[in-house]
Amino acid sequence: MAVAPPPRLGPPSFPQTAERTLARPRRLQNPSLPPGHRRKLAGPIVLVALLFLAVITGSLAGLTLVYSVDLPQMNDLEKYRPSTTTELYDVKGRVIGSFALERREIVGYNDFAPILRQAVISIEDKSFESHWGINVFRVIGAVWYDLKTRGRAQGASTLTMQLARNLFLSADRTPTRKIQEAYLAIQIERTFTKEQIFTLYGNQIYLGHGMYGFEAASQFYFGKHAKDLTLTEAALLAGLPKGPVAFSPLFYPEKAIRRRNLVLTEMEHDKFISPAEAERAMESPLGLHIAQPEMSVAPWFQEEVRRELEKRFGAEQVHEAGLKVQTSLDLELQQTANHAVTDGLAVYERRHGWTGKLENVLASDPTLESYRHPDWAVQSKPGDYVHALVTGVLPLEFRARIGPPGIASNSVVLLPEDWKWTGVRTADLLVKPGDIVYIHLSDATEGAAHRATLEQDSGAQAALMAVDNTTGDVLAMVGGRDYALSQFNRATQAERQTGSSFKPYVYTTAVENGAKPTDIIVDAPVSFGGYSPHNYEGDYKGPMTLLNAFAESRNIPALKLAAQVGIHKVIDMAHRFGVTSNIPAYLPVALGAVEITLQEQVASYSVFPNEGVRVTPRLVRKVSNADGITLWEAPPSINEVIDQRTARTMMIFLRQVTAHGTGAAAAQLNHPLGGKTGTTSDFTDAWFIGFSPSVTCGVWVGYDSRQSLGEKETGAKAALPIWMNFMRQAIAGKDDEQFLDDAADDKTLKASATALPAAVPRRALTSAVAGPATVAHPGSALRSAPATQSASPLVKPALRPAIAPNIEARPVIPPTKSQVRPPATIISNRSHKLDAIS
Repeated sequence: MAVAPPPRLGPPSFPQTAERTLARPRRLQNPSLPPGHRRKLAGPIVLVALLFLAVITGSLAGLTLVYSVDLPQMNDLEKYRPSTTTELYDVKGRVIGSFALERREIVGYNDFAPILRQAVISIEDKSFESHWGINVFRVIGAVWYDLKTRGRAQGASTLTMQLARNLFLSADRTPTRKIQEAYLAIQIERTFTKEQIFTLYGNQIYLGHGMYGFEAASQFYFGKHAKDLTLTEAALLAGLPKGPVAFSPLFYPEKAIRRRNLVLTEMEHDKFISPAEAERAMESPLGLHIAQPEMSVAPWFQEEVRRELEKRFGAEQVHEAGLKVQTSLDLELQQTANHAVTDGLAVYERRHGWTGKLENVLASDPTLESYRHPDWAVQSKPGDYVHALVTGVLPLEFRARIGPPGIASNSVVLLPEDWKWTGVRTADLLVKPGDIVYIHLSDATEGAAHRATLEQDSGAQAALMAVDNTTGDVLAMVGGRDYALSQFNRATQAERQTGSSFKPYVYTTAVENGAKPTDIIVDAPVSFGGYSPHNYEGDYKGPMTLLNAFAESRNIPALKLAAQVGIHKVIDMAHRFGVTSNIPAYLPVALGAVEITLQEQVASYSVFPNEGVRVTPRLVRKVSNADGITLWEAPPSINEVIDQRTARTMMIFLRQVTAHGTGAAAAQLNHPLGGKTGTTSDFTDAWFIGFSPSVTCGVWVGYDSRQSLGEKETGAKAALPIWMNFMRQAIAGKDDEQFLDDAADDKTLKASATALPAAVPRRALTSAVAGPATVAHPGSALRSAPATQSASPLVKPALRPAIAPNIEARPVIPPTKSQVRPPATIISNRSHKLDAIS
């Protein structure tokens, strides 16, 4: 029987139904919706989705349109020119000041040090090189943080967004502003390269103390260009955009160091610097070298220039258009004027001794740390006078500071020799912590602290103004003791009584009417109705030449001359010289009972060395725009006031004052000079106005309160030394200069050398050059008011040579116009003194 073979092994066999099941899915049994109904439902869903997307797109487009309608276009940004600084230059092209709403120096990308660019990117925008205007992840993180903290402390702005905000938007933290900021940032990124964006940012950002852009800030804080910054300096500047005031190294040095170190930490984290470099930088001090603002050199002058420019060009153009202004100032002479005024006031203060009247800030502020004096807005240097806060006192020394605490360069120490002049032996009897003292910084140091001498600020003020005789250029102007405490310009704004410095107007009027220096006038008691004037000394010198009477500043001769020619003519003469004050027509005006500004007096006196021509003082010579195109040029403005003969005759009078009269101390300068002293009643105002062949300078000293300067504080004592200190520099290197009448004398002498005997005196030559003068006759005297003296001639021909001793007369004048009665009252009822001094 045959055996059946075993079955073959092969792939397992599955039922046919199972194969079909694995091959394709089974259809759902009993579906809930029929196929036709499902197709009908899909249509509305798609429609709703599309409608939703359309609404979103339309809303975004609408929002974009709404929020961008008032935004600038990118082509506007391509033409954008940031507000730049208007710069002022002196006569030699040196920068002396500037005007700006935003102090900015525009530089290119390569003018920012690479280390500065790295520091800014590390602390402000790490993804700057890769993002497209906004950093989405940073925005999401900031939103989450704000929601979590329920505040707005977390920022998400990129450098580009900050640039957009600073250029075009406000600092308000609103959703609207954020949307506009993001929109502008995206547009900026699409239009400009990263280098261009950083350059715009680096020139636009605010960095404190009025400085915009890293270049201006670098020059202000460190005295160098942004391309020369070190690591620590770059880190300090990079940390300032977050809070220019909060992290100011001047106001809050500790906070500034912490912020700088945070920047260094971020730079280390970003691998820009090594850990060793970061550690060394964190241990470094701030290293500030604050640049002296140019305005501190000539602040009153700069303010006068600003007013003149704004009248001509408008405030916006002056402060934003980057004008180039060539002024009349001479920087060296201005610095000399500054020191002459402050040194002169210091000498005056010491003459009157230590008063010990010091303000103490602890009375209003329980701590010393927060105190800031207005003087400290400008960095002080050796040679400056500055107010300091006493912080510590020992018997043989006391310490003070001249700036915010925590900066070594702001520390000052004074030792016994520095206050010896006060007569107080120990410091604890002199000052106490919290006192505000006035000091003079020296070059010496005691450890890290400055040495200084103790001075006194009683409130006495001084003003100085100097002009070039030929062009009228204002070479120097000082309007007071301390601009930080008082911006009032006493050189141009203060009208003060002039004392005997008014007498040149009287004598000029007399010379025009025929008087000459060698004429004789009687210095004797006289009465004009009820007005009986006298000389300050109380004596009378009898017959004397007009030359001596002027040089000694005698009052009676001046009043007699004014009465002879008529006080109205004297007043008209003053107005011809450029005096704009309203001068009452009564006789005491001849002694200076009238208020005039120093500026007008200086301009008037310059007429004499100019041989009768007045040149209007000029502050600005030329103005150009930022591209160098001249916008305005001011030529000298001149007009003839008196004729040449009168001017040369008056030069004889004025030169006698500085040779032998009340201003004889000026003779030690050994230079051709002329001028006149002036002092008012009770010594409230002290003047000296004088000139060399090239420069006319005037000095006034007094108190704003019109209190007395003190006994014997005449123009020759208080004002003349300041004038001499200034003129010593003004005439330096001009040994060969001479007055025009001297040059004419030399030519006359050479032409007549063979015709004149050797014994002819120089004065005779001078009189010959001045021309003939008519001697006044008795019948012409005192037409304005009758005199009680004998009918002898008021002015006689010279009987003796004119020799003027070194004596200074001192008239007495009422301190203000309101205290001077009308002419009729003065003539009828006048019992008190009314005389000029010097």
